[in-house]
Amino acid sequence: MLARVILWLILCALMTTSTPAAEQDRLSVYTVNYPLHYFTQRIAGERAEVLFPAPADLDPAFWQPAAKVIAGYQQADLILLNGARYAKWLDRVSLPRRRLVDTSAAFRDRYIRLNDAVTHSHGPGGDHSHGGIAFTTWLDFDQAVEQARAISEALTRKRPEWKEEFMRNLGALEADLTELDQRIRGIVVASPDQPLIASHPVYQYFQRRYGLDLKNVMWEADEYPSEALWSELEHALGEHPARWMIWEGEPNPESVNRLRSMGVESIVFNPSGNRPDRGDFLSVMRQNVKNLQRVFE
Repeated sequence: MLARVILWLILCALMTTSTPAAEQDRLSVYTVNYPLHYFTQRIAGERAEVLFPAPADLDPAFWQPAAKVIAGYQQADLILLNGARYAKWLDRVSLPRRRLVDTSAAFRDRYIRLNDAVTHSHGPGGDHSHGGIAFTTWLDFDQAVEQARAISEALTRKRPEWKEEFMRNLGALEADLTELDQRIRGIVVASPDQPLIASHPVYQYFQRRYGLDLKNVMWEADEYPSEALWSELEHALGEHPARWMIWEGEPNPESVNRLRSMGVESIVFNPSGNRPDRGDFLSVMRQNVKNLQRVFE
């Protein structure tokens, strides 16, 4: 009986001492947008605590984190950046350089430079500009694969003993992203010259990868455009006779109805820079692909 009690005490002691060690090995990873957060979770699994602290109602590209949040980034084992001048707040803070990982560095020479900067405001984020460099890099799903590989490499440098697990998880993520890429290419090939209108200038890499004939306006999905914007659109349609407008989010029903009266239908292709209300990055992108299929049928 005494031997059993002693054995039980030893087992309890081992369990108590092993848990903190496992927790200590777990990586702390901060990301600057939701796509990187999703990719990291898929690759790291339970090996990392992945944090993306931006509020759900803001565009992370133009968000300014509070000092307490920045302190969290500074304490992380890894800080995953999107690159392409994404997350403007990075220019105004000091972060440990050895922990920074620019996930798009491998294709930096393929960044899209924007000539015309347009400054506007929407939501609580204040004024911002879409000039400089296009930053929604992940909407080219081939580039998204490269960003996922950069994340896997960064995790492996920190925990080489888990390389096999990271690589296995990366392979599954790559397969999903490649499937999205192939499906879109297969959809667009039916009518590659079809003119399209985008409600916001965020689809540059998407346009280049899939060969879309796309023109941008500066509309907000949750706002009804001014008469001046309607006039600009009418003029644009004279030169670019699009029958579809692509929106970042669910558009205002009044906007949809007025567009329809002009012969323009609406679909949503959500870039998913921030967390979706439902589902995850992959489910949002699969729905985007279904929506896009309507345009090219």
